[in-house]
Amino acid sequence: MRFLVDAQLPPALARWLAAKGHEAAHVGDLGMQAASDAAIWNYALAASSVIVTKDEDFAQRKVLEDGGPSVVWIRLPNTRRRDLLGWFDTALPDILAALARGDTLVEVI
Repeated sequence: MRFLVDAQLPPALARWLAAKGHEAAHVGDLGMQAASDAAIWNYALAASSVIVTKDEDFAQRKVLEDGGPSVVWIRLPNTRRRDLLGWFDTALPDILAALARGDTLVEVI
């Protein structure tokens, strides 16, 4: 699976996903830290990446538009990186299963 981690989440999440065998990049790694949502959306679409974000705007756009990249919308409160990665370790199998069955918006609470 190929993931694009948005700016509200730490670059460590992209590295963690890569260590789990996925292709993953953080927007900051791509020089897109300050990019618009539209630029991130278009990049993810062109790269066949799933956007991993805390930004509700991506979830809303996914609901309103046909097509576009899949979105994993993380709705956790702000937390320490270690806690986030621990939570992700538990949630990743369910996220991958949802994406594999064709869900294009995965809301994770």
